[in-house]
Amino acid sequence: MNYCSNCGAAVNYRIPPGDTLPRHVCDACGTIHYLNPKIVVGAIPEWEGRILLCRRAIEPRLGYWTLPAGFMENAETTAAGAARETLEEACARIAVGDLYTLINVPHISQVHIVYRARLLDLDFKAGEESLEVALFDEVDIPWNEIAFRTIAITLRHYFADRRAGRFEFHTCDLEPPPQVAAPAPDSTHP
Repeated sequence: MNYCSNCGAAVNYRIPPGDTLPRHVCDACGTIHYLNPKIVVGAIPEWEGRILLCRRAIEPRLGYWTLPAGFMENAETTAAGAARETLEEACARIAVGDLYTLINVPHISQVHIVYRARLLDLDFKAGEESLEVALFDEVDIPWNEIAFRTIAITLRHYFADRRAGRFEFHTCDLEPPPQVAAPAPDSTHP
């Protein structure tokens, strides 16, 4: 951030009085700009034991499968956001159930929240952000094509809980993915 969204003056990045973290501070009007984590909300839409997944039509992870999910909007609840994202991405109506997973992703300043949900009917199709949508049995989940680690974690918990006959709330902190080391330079080429 370079300029204040309140008055347009240049901002300084410093710890304001009474705070402990650096913030973007406008010395002209006194506005302190807080940049906080983004909340991603989604659902596990189920129909007779199968799960509705969407193949992404947008980056990141274009062409990979995910649960319907996206950024929460202002003035909505997390459950309403999960229902809205399901409608936008899969044109599907759901009955939102219990909160199922909360995964902190601090290295990208996000929190992912996923609810269990029941599809209300089979009237679904790909929305603008999806290439296709489909119902999957557990054995047919395209595990190697799941877009995000948070979705893979959520789905693994879901199927393990279903096999155990009871669903529990799950939470975890997701570490950054391991960095892939660059290959060593080939000494036979200059």
